[in-house]
Amino acid sequence: MGNSPHNAASNQASHHPAAASAERLVKVAVSPAAPLAKVSGPNSDAEKLAPKVDDHLHSEYMQIAMGPSHPATHGTMQMLLTLDGETVIDADVKIGYLHRGFEKMAEVMTYNQVIPYTDRLNYVSPLCNNVGWVLAVEKALGIDVPRRCKWIRMIVCELSRMSDHLTSIGAGALELGGFTPFLYCIQAREEVWDVTEEITGARLTTSYTRVGGLRHDLPEGFAERYAGMKAYILKLLKDADALLTRNRIFYDRMAGVGVIDADTAVSLGFTGVCLRSTGVDYDVRTYAPYLIYKEVDFDVPVGAKGDNYDRYLCRVAEIHQALRIIDQCIEKIEPGPVNVDDWTVVLPPKEAVYNTIEGMIAHFKIIMEGVKVPPGEVYGYIEGGNGELGYYIVSDGSGRPWRVKVRPPCFAVMQGLRQMIVGGNLADIVPTFDTLNMIGGEIDR
Repeated sequence: MGNSPHNAASNQASHHPAAASAERLVKVAVSPAAPLAKVSGPNSDAEKLAPKVDDHLHSEYMQIAMGPSHPATHGTMQMLLTLDGETVIDADVKIGYLHRGFEKMAEVMTYNQVIPYTDRLNYVSPLCNNVGWVLAVEKALGIDVPRRCKWIRMIVCELSRMSDHLTSIGAGALELGGFTPFLYCIQAREEVWDVTEEITGARLTTSYTRVGGLRHDLPEGFAERYAGMKAYILKLLKDADALLTRNRIFYDRMAGVGVIDADTAVSLGFTGVCLRSTGVDYDVRTYAPYLIYKEVDFDVPVGAKGDNYDRYLCRVAEIHQALRIIDQCIEKIEPGPVNVDDWTVVLPPKEAVYNTIEGMIAHFKIIMEGVKVPPGEVYGYIEGGNGELGYYIVSDGSGRPWRVKVRPPCFAVMQGLRQMIVGGNLADIVPTFDTLNMIGGEIDR
């Protein structure tokens, strides 16, 4: 086929094409020139919207509603499109209504009771939501959890990140007609979810973290179980990469489509893969390190063109980096407790509850009144599967938040969808929307 115009996809190693793509994508600018040229498609907004020789034949544009019943719009989203033939002239993007009410429900729950609701924000990577919430509360409390707890939180966050990226890649391939790579990605995600279930007891609604620690430690034999999962996922990724990355049809549908520039992405509040694909290497794990990410070595995959293909390559590369981080966490993790030793924050052990008055009272007060957070306000944020996930909490000193505001990465990203699809073809909307990886649950809280 020749070389791709993206450095990330050229000169792939024969032993693992996806790994080679990912390696070349890390912190490099993507080359604009290459033999593998686009077969068709407009090159700029000016060319996309330039008058055509037969414009005098058209008296009016066609207006259609794409979604919410369209299978690619997740049942909640709608785009009111203005079309000139197959060309998108305008788009009114509506995120829809799930009526989740997360932020208001949090006001009548204790801080630990909010954790199950965070599962349902980005339900594809719930552990990132769990960790982000308790980190914000612990920041307000001014407490620091044991190191073993931090290592485990990093492990589960990276597992959730892999789940998010595998879902995005697989669904995007499916909606372009690639059913086999979809199956490879979903099978890899199943492996991640099986390990997640072994750790937390659930696949999606994990509720694994607690303010001040975790629900419990890692299961016995986790390192061996993870090693088996990693080997199988790498095999599946290699198979999916062989079908997608240098596939002529896939490349033509992705490269140069859904483009957004770095300045616009920053002005709209983009974070995560969608921002890094434009060449901006912002990652919360490196710019504002939390837990102990400073003690592990990993790269931040960065593209340059901000198109669908760069976003795809970034996600593939980040899966490899997540595995790299987990490897180091397992190697460096040390024995020890996973909860702080403070009965005003974490529940006392059952033996103390059943046999001491102090333990019984502490248990009763945390369950009935909640963890008492000092009055004030705090913003805690982490790198979620789709970008910066933040929680703004206002406390009045009671065991329940006075106000909560979520900063979901998908909400900001959706602001740029109109610009990314106007001037393009109707058929390009679906792959562009897929690479944004919108999760409705975190947009409409």
